[in-house]
Amino acid sequence: MIGGLIHTARLSRVGFVLAREGALGLVDTTELPPSARLAIRLARLIERPGPGGSAERLAAALTRLGPSYVKFGQFLATRPDVVGARTARDLESLQDRMPPFDQAVAVRIVESAFGRTLDTLFADFSSPIAAASIAQVHRARLVAGGDEVAVKILRPGVRERFARDLAAMRFAARLMQRLLPDMRRLRPVEVVETLARSVSMEMDLRLEAAALSEMGENTRDDPDFRVPNVEWDATGREVMTSEWVHGIPLSDIPAIEAAGHDRKALAKTVIQSFLRHALRDGFFHADMHPGNLFVDAQGRLVAVDCGIMGRLGRAERRFLAEILLGFITRDYRRTAQVHFDAGYVPDHHSVEDFAQAIRAIGEPIHNRRADEISMAKLLTLLFEITALFDMATRTELVMLQKTMVVVEGVARKLDPQLDMWGSAEPVVREWIERNLGPLGLAAEAGRGARDVGGLLARLPALLSRGERVFARLEKASVEGFTLSPATTEAIGKAEGRGNRGVMLALWAIALIQLTLVLLLLAA
Repeated sequence: MIGGLIHTARLSRVGFVLAREGALGLVDTTELPPSARLAIRLARLIERPGPGGSAERLAAALTRLGPSYVKFGQFLATRPDVVGARTARDLESLQDRMPPFDQAVAVRIVESAFGRTLDTLFADFSSPIAAASIAQVHRARLVAGGDEVAVKILRPGVRERFARDLAAMRFAARLMQRLLPDMRRLRPVEVVETLARSVSMEMDLRLEAAALSEMGENTRDDPDFRVPNVEWDATGREVMTSEWVHGIPLSDIPAIEAAGHDRKALAKTVIQSFLRHALRDGFFHADMHPGNLFVDAQGRLVAVDCGIMGRLGRAERRFLAEILLGFITRDYRRTAQVHFDAGYVPDHHSVEDFAQAIRAIGEPIHNRRADEISMAKLLTLLFEITALFDMATRTELVMLQKTMVVVEGVARKLDPQLDMWGSAEPVVREWIERNLGPLGLAAEAGRGARDVGGLLARLPALLSRGERVFARLEKASVEGFTLSPATTEAIGKAEGRGNRGVMLALWAIALIQLTLVLLLLAA
């Protein structure tokens, strides 16, 4: 009960900031129940007048609320199925920038992490050169070997801050599901839990180091792409040390030209590297904005900051490759069939109808110049079409599509006339020939044989377990399921606490809203 009141107070502040900054103007009230429409109409009475559209106001509100809500906004940018396509596009511009924390605090964190004084680890250790909601970065030089390194340090107190805010978000999501049945289809509790898992991984820098190491192994033989090496002896849960990248940020076009790098070739490398990682490796950098991409002296693309990564299973990779090839070759029937084969579109829909809808997207692009075709926009339109055919949202594919938007933007700045399809086709065809051609089919048959062998080896144990389960079900069908007195009593108490908590939360929200209205009237 006390926890519910605390969460209500925190959420009331969130609601006040969103209303005051004018962020509620983004909400499409046509799909909301009457009570929710009335609440939003009343909340907008306290909206602060001023310049800027709803997108800028939303970004200002989330920044004012703190790091947790900035992350939440960035996460929702990948879920247009939850917040709508327009709001998702507005959230894409949200920047994760925060003031750095004190240098002395950073030194204490490093020394505590390794149980050694700073001067025994680093010969030089700079002030912060970049700071975000979860961590900040320093430039340093190792004592052992003298190599220049980047030292990423977790922001102090960030775990506790995120834990508090996520607890309030969970409370709001559960309350929403309980009181607003129409919102259950958006699965708000699942959305918050997905964010919580993502953030928890970002807050253990050993996991980011492992992602950097895995990508380094995957791309070891790539001539035009690499990632910095991890210094594992100076890496822990709160500190990650990696090779310092000597290169030019892709955002600095004049410097790239002055260094004599081929912008057109670099733009092609950006697109092909991303697709190669997604298709070949099933593991891609999901935060490829210009600040995380550099070109080194050898003309290679270097990616840093592997805190946000995406994974695609074999089925998703085949799905992506066949879709792209289907659009390239204008085989819309095959592109439609891939959706049904993957189980993404329910069988009660017609493949022919779906192919017709896909043709409506694909045909217009073949009447345009190559530099006018956007692969990212194509996938965005495709996902919008699939919603009409009850295709369930696939988080990993949405993340891929959102990353492709960013990657394509980076490539277009390097080469505004870039032929997206011409750049993508060799990578897509190579993957299909290698995985769906004769050699690929043979390898697939080998994997299938191993799976069947494993199943046969486990068959006696599975039959024994099935027999026990069947016996229990048969007994339950006759005698029913029995709950112990302690369990029954605990359920009753939990229901009572839940109902009281909801009622108190609703009364608290009503009192806070009434107080705000009275204060405004008095002013």
